[in-house]
Amino acid sequence: MQQIIKSDHLITDVEKAIQNIRHDKLFILTDENTHTHCFPLLAGIPLMRDAKEIVIPAGDTNKTIENLTRVWQLLTENGATRHSLLVNLGGGMVTDLGGFAAATFKRGISYINISTTLLGAVDAAVGGKTGINFEGYKNEIGSFYPSEAVIISSDFFHTLSHSDILSGYAEMIKHALIHSTAEWEEVLAYPFNEADYSKLNELVFRSVNIKQDIVEKDPYEKNIRKALNFGHTTAHAFESFAMNSEKPVPHGYAVAWGMIVELWLSYRLCGFPKEKLQRSVRFIQEHYGAFPISCDDYETLYEIARHDKKNIGDTIHFTLLSDIGDVQIDQTTDKELLFEAFDFYRDSVGL
Repeated sequence: MQQIIKSDHLITDVEKAIQNIRHDKLFILTDENTHTHCFPLLAGIPLMRDAKEIVIPAGDTNKTIENLTRVWQLLTENGATRHSLLVNLGGGMVTDLGGFAAATFKRGISYINISTTLLGAVDAAVGGKTGINFEGYKNEIGSFYPSEAVIISSDFFHTLSHSDILSGYAEMIKHALIHSTAEWEEVLAYPFNEADYSKLNELVFRSVNIKQDIVEKDPYEKNIRKALNFGHTTAHAFESFAMNSEKPVPHGYAVAWGMIVELWLSYRLCGFPKEKLQRSVRFIQEHYGAFPISCDDYETLYEIARHDKKNIGDTIHFTLLSDIGDVQIDQTTDKELLFEAFDFYRDSVGL
């Protein structure tokens, strides 16, 4: 079982987590941003003096087979064995790619995720999904391979921009919607204009525990773990569409926009309450703006969604809600209704 460590003393907690895992050599994977801004925060750890740092380019567009190969290559060149330990220091791109590198190098080595972004903390670092983008599709190649530990420290949240905070917060909205009305009410009430990091930290750990509880019940996504896909079928279509247009969007923003589409589908197909639909959509519209699509893009988005790995054959599968906390997995819709959902999205965000 993945150990989730709520860190109040970053250096002490990281050192303890590393010491708890027997290893011969230590490797640290960073991207260009976390190398500059986050790696220095770990400089006081004696174990780090002998660690080999591997630096890859930043940004989700770099979650590629080429950078995965680079990590394998540097592990090999620096004498990594199947008893070596990899520490992924970064956001979702680093933990996704680093986790997949760990899963595949020597048929699997141990690794630790240290989340440096809010999105990484509440989503990518937890649950054992690893992977890379391939041929224009998000997370197309990957495996289930949990880290030994996930370390979450609010020390990193202070360095994040408002848009980085919002990107992670979208996953927290999703966790609240699949969990309970009380959690949803509290998440929608967070005062973004005050930047209350203590309150944010509390909400983050509740959100992480919602995800962890679901993952423990269904680690390989055969059943209830599909609840975590709410908003994501559409989100991945938006992300792939944006990536193919060479105008990438943050994952969390895509999830927020995807939830508008899938909340409307929930309303039409599962009876999700209209008032809760409207409140959720209003919150997303106020904070996340719009991903610009036109009617001419519907067919392309539909084809991308059809390719999603969660599908069986040509049928698009959605996770929908009949109410907050009442999840309906493996729901399907036809093209016409999905296009109506895109119409609702465009109307909601003012396109």
